[in-house]
Amino acid sequence: MYYVTITGDVFSGTWSEGVHYSGVLDEWFGPRCWSTRPILLFLTTLFVFIPLASFRRVDSLRYTSALSVALAIVFVVITAGLAILKFVNGSITMPRLMPKLTDDESFWKLFTTIPILVTAYICHHNVHPIENELKEPSHMNAIVRTSLILCTSAYIATSLFGILLFGDKIQDDVLANFDGDLGVRYSTFLNDVVRVSYGIHLILVFPIVFFSLRLNLDGLLFPHAIPLAFDNKRFFFVTIILMAFVFVGANYVPSIWYAFQFTGATTALSAGYIFPAAIALKDKRGVATKKDKLLSLLIIVLAVSCSIIAICSNLYTFGNKTTSHEN
Repeated sequence: MYYVTITGDVFSGTWSEGVHYSGVLDEWFGPRCWSTRPILLFLTTLFVFIPLASFRRVDSLRYTSALSVALAIVFVVITAGLAILKFVNGSITMPRLMPKLTDDESFWKLFTTIPILVTAYICHHNVHPIENELKEPSHMNAIVRTSLILCTSAYIATSLFGILLFGDKIQDDVLANFDGDLGVRYSTFLNDVVRVSYGIHLILVFPIVFFSLRLNLDGLLFPHAIPLAFDNKRFFFVTIILMAFVFVGANYVPSIWYAFQFTGATTALSAGYIFPAAIALKDKRGVATKKDKLLSLLIIVLAVSCSIIAICSNLYTFGNKTTSHEN
């Protein structure tokens, strides 16, 4: 859902704290009925997401995945180049390095960043489908290490150069910041290149994530059925149900920040820490040491604690914003 939501932000625009950030299509063609978020996402889902999600082998997505990586690199390189250029010109002010703690809400809000970081590294669900189709499964370890290095480098570069470039005005979805004057030559052109390239990147990443989501959901719903790829009716049913859920969520989630916070505090923490630690505690093969079990128990306690704090903080913040809007 994250990918579809951000795609809508990029091409149709978004609102944040009462400020509207224009989408690419609004800037190019002006307000049109087909460029509104619901219609645009419906057309994108119908003609792009569903066809790409119809592949039954993850290997069929190798070219779209490679292109998505290249487009992500374009985004990072342009953002870094702009930040470095403005730093050399002396037009960048020193950003705030520490969080601003003014009350209890701002303190507890710090804990909501943990689910965001956890979500960024949740890739467990993709490991087995990819490994199953590799000619040499032994290469999987190298693939995972390379992926983690690339992702970490991209995350650090984006956060570092993003905060340098936009300072305190940086948005939850940093792409929303690329809708105005960047203070450099060809600013409008660079804005469009960044947003369009990353928007297409998200569209191309979605099928690989959706592939694993569909596979795992089918395993939960139909554990004793034949493989999903060999059952056309079940394949169609699970695909349509999931796409409908993603479409509705992408249209009605008020901010991508909320989506990351709530799912990160629940599903991401569960998939990343709670479930693996629980499996280690169960230790069906009897290979875990006492140290492994104590560490697993500690991980579960920390993950559950962070999840509860993050969820409560999210609800508290969301409730306060709703109350202030009503007043």
